[in-house]
Amino acid sequence: MNKEELLKLYYSDLNELFKLSSQYMTNNVEFCSLVNARNGKCSQNCKYCAQSSHYLTDIEDYPLIDKKEAIKAALEAKKNGAIRFAIVTSGKSPDEENFDKILDLIDEINKTEGIRSCASIGILNEEQAKLLAKHGLKRFHHNINTAESYYNEVCTTHSWQDRLNTCKLVKKYGMELCCGVILGMGESVEQRIEMALELRDIEPDSIPINILMPIAKTPFENYGNKIDEENILRTLAVFKIANPKSILRFCGGRMRLSDENQEKALKYCVEGILTGNYLTTTGKSPLEDIKTVKKLNKNLVKI
Repeated sequence: MNKEELLKLYYSDLNELFKLSSQYMTNNVEFCSLVNARNGKCSQNCKYCAQSSHYLTDIEDYPLIDKKEAIKAALEAKKNGAIRFAIVTSGKSPDEENFDKILDLIDEINKTEGIRSCASIGILNEEQAKLLAKHGLKRFHHNINTAESYYNEVCTTHSWQDRLNTCKLVKKYGMELCCGVILGMGESVEQRIEMALELRDIEPDSIPINILMPIAKTPFENYGNKIDEENILRTLAVFKIANPKSILRFCGGRMRLSDENQEKALKYCVEGILTGNYLTTTGKSPLEDIKTVKKLNKNLVKI
């Protein structure tokens, strides 16, 4: 489908839209989890982010966590039903010292039976991508965040193309790609359609859907009304239709949807959940998510 066709679908009857998106669904739900392995002091000026050093947010800064703490979090994630576990760090790109430590963390996670390694550590160069693959990283997460046409309204210290280049490197070296967006940052409906099509070109294995949770003292602190629940659901359905082979995954901000609408999304569009808390915002407990999966008669994916 082209942009005009998807835009027409976006504005169609919601139940009909769900009916179409549900044709591409399995009956499975996949859990993943993360550890916020390094927090704050990021040099980039992403307007949504509490970790940016450009804004005086009330956030705790800390360096890369140690190996024992990371493995403890991975084992806890596995216990709670996650089959993927991500090392997540703040910053534009990993520095040399931390990168070696991150490789060591990935080696340890790969030794943990029943869980697959993932990393979200910023913009990569070719050598870094090559080394991550060599160390057996299963999946790399790197969002486009928003449409290319809107990117300068969100961040100016790096480009949308920088993000795309990292996505290409991940695929070049044979790792799976998790690449998604943040909804509700002031983008237009047309730009949401653009995102869906840009992701179709990228072909990620997983598309994390974040919904902006406005953070005090960031430029987007008053952006809580930029998207409502119905438009979130419409966007999810169109994303699934445009990307039928990718798993749509609930991530940060899904608590802006009512329980009823979260269940609708899981029934018609969404097949993955980043369970537990996120980087600087809270989510649902894994037990609540497991209860919802059972209520919907879905299968929780296991290795």
